[in-house]
Amino acid sequence: MKRILFPTDFSEVATNAFVHALEFAKIVHGELILLHTFELPVFDNQFFPENYAVIYDSLELSQFDMFKEEIPKLRTIAEERNLDKIKMSHRLMDGDLLFNIKRSIKEDKIDFVIMGTSGATGWESFFLGTNTGSAIANIDIPMLCIPLEAKFKKIETIGFTTRFRAKDKKALKTVLDIAKKTNAKVKCLYVKTNESDVSKDTIDKWETEFMQEPIEFFVINSDQVKETILDFILYKEIDILTMLTYKRGFFEGLFKPSFTKKMATNFDIPILAIHID
Repeated sequence: MKRILFPTDFSEVATNAFVHALEFAKIVHGELILLHTFELPVFDNQFFPENYAVIYDSLELSQFDMFKEEIPKLRTIAEERNLDKIKMSHRLMDGDLLFNIKRSIKEDKIDFVIMGTSGATGWESFFLGTNTGSAIANIDIPMLCIPLEAKFKKIETIGFTTRFRAKDKKALKTVLDIAKKTNAKVKCLYVKTNESDVSKDTIDKWETEFMQEPIEFFVINSDQVKETILDFILYKEIDILTMLTYKRGFFEGLFKPSFTKKMATNFDIPILAIHID
């Protein structure tokens, strides 16, 4: 059984992502581990010689009480979607979010991470900013990223971007495994620029190797890589876009001002980020 880590702050963004996490758990026959982290403030105990421990105890208790109040709401969502049979467990951890995600991945033997983000500016902070951006750069298991605008719908088409590197094949096989479980198609995109060094022979070998799989390959000649990917999402009706994180700079380029408006209207689908060594 696959184990899915779902970090949550119980916000609207996280609650929307929770629906995706439930449905994904159903697809991969997995279980959910819900993680809520909080950071206690740093006090200088010379100023709190007597009630230092009391302050921390009260802060930890308030977090625990909030945790107890929010978990039943998530269980209700699962019941409403007839997914209450999916196994769920919970972790409440003090400390840095990324540190605790990595700790949970190791201790709980996690296979996937699912997190949420919001809006065009949310994507920027998500990939480049604090918690989730750091997570994508530092986590070596697949991570499904859910924007607030992405309401769950049946997965019929999964996009996969590649440069036809040998190490991309492992990620593609992971995506194909997910696609088969939901009867989805995979549409694989390579944007061939003037500087591309991928030979036609390499592309032909990939097409031959995956001939029996539910996959189509698209090679588009363009020096406008980011715009081409965004158009591909729109015109090929991609439900989830898979991106490989060996080139983090790609994400940085996505958030230049010229792309913000277009992203706000079109870039509202989940991204499955897969780390490539």
